[in-house]
Amino acid sequence: MRQVLALRGNTAPLTHANPLAKFAAVVLITAVLAVSIDWVSAATALLAEFALFRLAGLTLRLLWQRGWPLILAAAIGGWSTAILSADSGGILVDAGIWTISEGSLELGLGFMLRGLAIALPAILLMSCTDPTDLADALAQKARLPHRFVLGTLAAMRLVGLMAEEWQTIGMARRARGIGSHGSPLQRLRATLGQSFGLLVQAVRRASRLAVTMEARGFGGAERSWARESTYSRIDVWVVLGGALIAAAALAAALAAGTWNPLLS
Repeated sequence: MRQVLALRGNTAPLTHANPLAKFAAVVLITAVLAVSIDWVSAATALLAEFALFRLAGLTLRLLWQRGWPLILAAAIGGWSTAILSADSGGILVDAGIWTISEGSLELGLGFMLRGLAIALPAILLMSCTDPTDLADALAQKARLPHRFVLGTLAAMRLVGLMAEEWQTIGMARRARGIGSHGSPLQRLRATLGQSFGLLVQAVRRASRLAVTMEARGFGGAERSWARESTYSRIDVWVVLGGALIAAAALAAALAAGTWNPLLS
């Protein structure tokens, strides 16, 4: 709920673009990054994406709060790739059980930057897009089935509630002395128990929401819309911006001679 209110008060330019235009820009950027494993194209796209922070009303602090699992996953993936890849070039680090060479380091760096460059547009999209606007665009412009759209909207609304629910369950368990102390194994068991509690709450909430939506006629044959989803001039610039970032990443890799198609 806090995120929805923050979006309504956000005056950043990207918040006024049609969600489908922003989604198209994300697809263009991701498509180029998904076909190569070099680090130059990923770094180029990542720098361009950081420049869009102000246009989306996003800060580094909000980026970390909303995307830290993806950021950590990209870092761990890059490190794992660097130490597990076959050695090529000079050996930079030799720890006995694993080594890092120039080639494996470049591959790991490319994997990490590529993960960040693919994740960041999705975080930007979700940070400057109201779920209701996205649902309106999917139903009115993309002509997707109403039940699919309404299910997507409900899921997006429940993500924030699940995060708050996790904190509430954690505080309740700590008040009973569960999960706040003990060995790492005991804390792991407490975390698994908390996860199960969250799963139960999610199932109950989803069941109540499904019954409520069905009772109010959601997913019927005909629907009316309180707000019309429209395209504007800014949507053209958003799509062109995505295409420009994709082209710049591709051109930089080709110019540097590092372009490495994934299927080659």
